Amino acid sequence: MKLAKPDPLIFFISGTVIFTLLVISPILALFIMSLESSGGVWQHLIDTVLWKYIINTLILMVGVAVFSFIIAIIPAWLISNYRFSHSKFLDWILVLPAACPAYLVAYAYTDVLEYAGLVQKMVRYIFGFSSPNQYYFPEIRSIWGAAFVMSFVLYPYIYVLARTAFRNAPASLYETAVLYKKSVFLNVGLPIARPAIFAGLALVCMEVVSDFGTVEYFSLETLTLGIFNVWIGMNSITSAAQLSVVTFIFIISLLIIETKSRASSKYYDTSKGQSHPSTKKLKGKDSFFAALICFLPPFFGFFIPVCILSFNSLYAFQYEPFMSFLWPFLNTLVVSAACAMFVVLFSFLAVSCSNETQSNWVRWLVGMSSTGYAFPGTMLAIGIVISVGYLDSTINSLKSFVYIIPDGFYFGGTFSALLFAYVVRFQAIGFGAVSSGIQTIAPNLFSVS
Repeated sequence: MKLAKPDPLIFFISGTVIFTLLVISPILALFIMSLESSGGVWQHLIDTVLWKYIINTLILMVGVAVFSFIIAIIPAWLISNYRFSHSKFLDWILVLPAACPAYLVAYAYTDVLEYAGLVQKMVRYIFGFSSPNQYYFPEIRSIWGAAFVMSFVLYPYIYVLARTAFRNAPASLYETAVLYKKSVFLNVGLPIARPAIFAGLALVCMEVVSDFGTVEYFSLETLTLGIFNVWIGMNSITSAAQLSVVTFIFIISLLIIETKSRASSKYYDTSKGQSHPSTKKLKGKDSFFAALICFLPPFFGFFIPVCILSFNSLYAFQYEPFMSFLWPFLNTLVVSAACAMFVVLFSFLAVSCSNETQSNWVRWLVGMSSTGYAFPGTMLAIGIVISVGYLDSTINSLKSFVYIIPDGFYFGGTFSALLFAYVVRFQAIGFGAVSSGIQTIAPNLFSVS
């Protein structure tokens, strides 16, 4: 009698479920913490500043989402469908602002645009103004200033995914739109790229809601700043956890609404002659303006702030030698590279498992594993410390049964814990990119063995 071979899918799903449970554990720790009594702090927030936090967060999130969408979509369409002067170089530099933390860009722009900055000094010198009452200059430390800064930093999340979606669209659909005299961009390009665009918008919204450095520097009363005010100012970590959960639920609700709205908006091109759109060459003024449009986002989001920060950094070497910055830089490269590899690997496994299984609860778990980005980083770190501490205590309690566990074995405070924290934090980025791409693959292709 031959024993039936175990189904590899069972091991695949089991491993994915274990991974997702580990990633979700810090989020669950914050939820459990939020169930404790706040001692009246929560009611005080409702009576005073909570609605102000929510309104400011909504305004900032919508403003950044709209600006980022406009900034990203037009260059993505031009790069994907046209060839013009330096288009390959522009395609590369359009993603550079993603390397700049938003709070550093905010600091750079404030340094040159505030009243004592270089720009306003030049305005007063040229026109002979002697006081700020004699002229109007937009206040950079405002909610619209923050939206400007964050939009030029976060648009690459949308640009990269939209550009890939535009490039992978079947040429037959574009040809059909031309045949019926329809707008290729509005009637084909945007609908096809919608899953990718909304995946990028989701990342942008989560980044805005969880950002602390920019809103704190600009003194904007948002939910994230409120979390830290409650935690540090009122010494109530429970209330901070409760406010974090409110922020989390708010973001997840938006994602669920968007996902449901596009549940039936899928396309598959299974024709034998499938091909991708060919690029058209632009010349003269068209080429110049296309290059200019693609250059402006990285110019404002990367080159200007980097030049300002580089100039200011020259003074740092007067106080600290260059070698003191070398090891932190190398450590950053190692951690970021390891995090990127694990995020890509786990995202591919999680999305593939979610796509393959018919179980709704497995899909729910996989979806929850990509929600860590909706929490402020510091609050998420507290959840990670709690979950890793519980894991260490569980492992050490098994020493009497599992003799191979060495004495003093723990994860807390190690590189593994740091890497785990980054995977929990940035899993949403890999998940959004992989899931938006896999939705364009015909379901029958996954059944091919």
